[in-house]
Amino acid sequence: MRNIVDASKLELTSTIVNIRRVSKTVKGGKNMRFSVTVVVGDGNGYVGVGLGKSIEIPEAVRKAEEDAKKNLIYVQMVGTTVPHKNLGVFGAGRVLIMPAAQGTGVIAGSSARTVLEAAGIKDVRAKSIGSANTVNVAYATLEGLKNMMTLDKAAKLRGKTKEEILG
Repeated sequence: MRNIVDASKLELTSTIVNIRRVSKTVKGGKNMRFSVTVVVGDGNGYVGVGLGKSIEIPEAVRKAEEDAKKNLIYVQMVGTTVPHKNLGVFGAGRVLIMPAAQGTGVIAGSSARTVLEAAGIKDVRAKSIGSANTVNVAYATLEGLKNMMTLDKAAKLRGKTKEEILG
């Protein structure tokens, strides 16, 4: 059950997370290419992460932006923060996303901060556990946000009222 979001209707801003020069050793020597990771978001709940590879940086950035727009998700929010604590896992990268009081700001490292800010979350704490690989951390943050659930959504899934869930 994947909700496909029409990226053309949103005003997305893109941020480059990292650019890496990668090489492949072949019979004739080394082939150099660039691998670019980009985060796109509208600052209002929609965010996506994409990876692009090419011989030239601008082409790799374009491919990464296209990939990120294909992988857009909508983030469930409560006010300016996330509804609950959640762990996002991608490869060896793990990111613990925790709600924070209003006025706290975005307390997160490197690419996790970029993803959270692009989503429009204003108050959140995040801790990267395990891998320091910027690509894996960005994707792990996206996975953590994808699995967020508001009280309304949980009640609807379980066929109960909010009061029954809260006890």
